[in-house]
Amino acid sequence: MILTLDESENLRRCLPSVAWCDDIVVMDSGSRDDTAEVARKAGARVITRDFDSFAGQRNHAMESGGLRHRWTLHLDADEVVTPGLREEMVEIAREDSSPFEVYRVPSRLMLMGSWLRHAGMYPSYQVRFGRTDRLRFVDHGHGQREVQPLAKVGTLTHPLDHYNFSKGFNDWFARHLRYARQEALQNITSRESTMSLRALVDRDPLARRRAIKHFANRLPARPWLRFLHAYVLRLGFLDGRAGFHYAVMLGIYQYFIDLNAKELGTVDDR
Repeated sequence: MILTLDESENLRRCLPSVAWCDDIVVMDSGSRDDTAEVARKAGARVITRDFDSFAGQRNHAMESGGLRHRWTLHLDADEVVTPGLREEMVEIAREDSSPFEVYRVPSRLMLMGSWLRHAGMYPSYQVRFGRTDRLRFVDHGHGQREVQPLAKVGTLTHPLDHYNFSKGFNDWFARHLRYARQEALQNITSRESTMSLRALVDRDPLARRRAIKHFANRLPARPWLRFLHAYVLRLGFLDGRAGFHYAVMLGIYQYFIDLNAKELGTVDDR
């Protein structure tokens, strides 16, 4: 199940990576390019629906798309399934006896022709694969999260490759300008919620990452801290020029978020 909006070029890279699948559904939000034509030529079924949210789009496809199989993988058009991930998912689906209803998938972020092993926060997990009748999402920030507690989520070993900059830096910044307000609103909810300090040392990497983000929202100088986290603490400098550029971009994105939060009256001026 692939979400699209004007993604014809990205689909030309994404669809061959799932050509082994006999049921590909593209959920399109009204593309003005030849996205639908590219998808149909590759044998995919195309469903058109006005975009409301990522969770809304994904859930609609699961509930009304007539999916043929018991297990479903969710993709964005700028993602590519690696051979190892394919084999891992096929084995789970073939045995169909997994103790987990859904699985999170690691993602390798690609920039300037290379994998951001450090600055890209690998492995950056998202739940994307699961039983068709159980895989559902709720909105969270500019994206979505699974409905299951983390203890009931399995973990896949092999990654997706994420070409998040495939349309250029200007497109990345334009999207993240939109995302910043949604993140600021999500931070309001986060500030009103509680989380144990013990979560910062949780054995689960996704739980730790969410805890770090929760507490970081309360710190001053957030844009600088985000840059330093990616470039120094995460050893992003080992990713060369691409790592530096991405760390700077993350700091700028955090500045966008803080400006929106300030406009909403939810953050101090420190």
